[in-house]
Amino acid sequence: MSDIIHLLPDAVANQIAAGEVVQRPASAVKELMENALDAGATDVRLIVKDAGRTLIQVVDNGKGMSPTDAQKSFERHATSKIKNADDLFRLTTMGFRGEALASIAAVAQVELRTKRVEDESGTLIRIEGSVIQEQEPCATPTGTSVSVRNLFFNVPARRNFLKSDTVEFRHIVEEFERIALSHPDKAFELNHNNQSIYRLEKGNSETWIGLFRQRMVALYGNPYNQRLVPVEEHTDIVRINGFIIKPEFAKRTRGEQFFFLNTRFIKNPYLYHAVQSAFQQLLPPDSHPGFFLFLEVDPKTLDVNIHPTKTEVKFEDDKSIYAILKSTVRKSLGQYNISPTLDFEQEMSIELPYKLSDKPVEPPKIYIDTNYNPFTADTRQPKNEVQRNNLNNWQDLYRQHMEQSPEISAGQTEVPLFQNVQEKPEGQGFLQLSQRYIVCGLKNGMLIIDQQRAHERVLYERYLKQVEQHQGVCQQKLFPDNVEFSPAGAATLNGLLEEINALGFDVAPFGSNAFVIHGVPAGTEHLDSTYLLEGIIQDYSNNEQELLLKPKENIARSMAKRAAVKPGQTLSAEEMKNLVDELFGCEMPAHTPDGKPCFIQTGIDELDRRLKQRS
Repeated sequence: MSDIIHLLPDAVANQIAAGEVVQRPASAVKELMENALDAGATDVRLIVKDAGRTLIQVVDNGKGMSPTDAQKSFERHATSKIKNADDLFRLTTMGFRGEALASIAAVAQVELRTKRVEDESGTLIRIEGSVIQEQEPCATPTGTSVSVRNLFFNVPARRNFLKSDTVEFRHIVEEFERIALSHPDKAFELNHNNQSIYRLEKGNSETWIGLFRQRMVALYGNPYNQRLVPVEEHTDIVRINGFIIKPEFAKRTRGEQFFFLNTRFIKNPYLYHAVQSAFQQLLPPDSHPGFFLFLEVDPKTLDVNIHPTKTEVKFEDDKSIYAILKSTVRKSLGQYNISPTLDFEQEMSIELPYKLSDKPVEPPKIYIDTNYNPFTADTRQPKNEVQRNNLNNWQDLYRQHMEQSPEISAGQTEVPLFQNVQEKPEGQGFLQLSQRYIVCGLKNGMLIIDQQRAHERVLYERYLKQVEQHQGVCQQKLFPDNVEFSPAGAATLNGLLEEINALGFDVAPFGSNAFVIHGVPAGTEHLDSTYLLEGIIQDYSNNEQELLLKPKENIARSMAKRAAVKPGQTLSAEEMKNLVDELFGCEMPAHTPDGKPCFIQTGIDELDRRLKQRS
């Protein structure tokens, strides 16, 4: 029998590696820009066409490569940053695996132009599908230019899985922002379809925190200058620098949350929980803290080699870092009079307001009923005449209540509102339980409806129909609202304006990343229009990645979730009846759009069985 195990060809191995490293155009942008920074570049230009499908080009003024190094850079695991395993724990660069160029070249048509300052001419390499097509000298400025064309041209299945240009470009903007924020001393430029999106100059502050503040203002606008609270703490375990956003400017989305570890952007839910705990009791339940925090630790105490994108890390002493981070953020909140703090320099004597210290101290008076005897047979009567009358005449009160509710007579044991769940209710007889559930009787039991979930299902089907048929009714605002998004959020909203306005909004661009809200869908006038719009953008991004929803379904689901009646809201009998009528008029009344049950049905047999178990 012949051997069946064999080595994969390099081209196939590179395509497999590309599946981990290059998931979308934004992945290639990240790898190429990190390579430029590792090469010592102080000016990095990113040129994109068709959200990276047609072209991704990164031009830098770094030190460049020799002809031999240029050719080796496309080999797998070719790197200048690691010579042995111990170097993995002394990493100070962005990239180190040596897989980026090899992976990109396996699924795209790549052109590399590079030149060192001491060389008279540069090197040109054209490679396609891991195969070098051309290598020759060329005239090019000092530095490196990498052009990636037709990404996934030889992997059509991967190309078909790419999202719309709006979504893919939003991911590119996010990667660009992360790198630009982590290097405020460098100049960056982003150009999309021959349109300049960003031109970020080098900062001119003498301090790093000043450079970072300038970079944030350049990225997000001048209003951010008044929202930032500095954070600084230096310990032997970790050095923390950066800014947090004042609680009054917190948003209902998690877009403004950045952790940078040794200038590398990371994602860490454990550290996020530390910041969230520091903001405890300062934010509403539906808001999230904003922060831009840089952590510096000894590379020996962490491992960044656990994920191909290098956004996940492991700490040697994560509990200490958690405690230091939480206390540091809390200290900044108190230092800038954002949260109450204890003044340890205050005089230790007790302060009495309104000069009460001048008045004599009066001991509290205790009143004792000397006639009370707990062993007497005579029960005590209520002193209040109204209470006595209520206790004596409770039968009359109950009889009056039953007369006001004729549908529930004294001899009736059930409320015949439905013959089955599918039938619509008739008459009254609804009971709101804990301002959360609607209880109504059935022929053979009872029905318990979650008012929020029921309303969410009703609104979802209504909004979906309005978006599909462009029948949304707009309620114009007397005073329009202005809302500003991040460039990524603005790009998403621009791509969804048609669907959002079809729902009943009247939203128009108002500057580069700003929008003006002239009207909202009818029935949502009592809600914050900014809250609705921000929620749509945040949910759209999450649902599109996790649930692969279509834009219209995505928007309808997000609006229904935010406009639905919430627990704790009292409903009148008429409102409960209308809600139940609309619920059972839906195509799928049993579940919410995300699959949660809207109601439960309990039969008489089930009630009898459970009562017998306790007898």
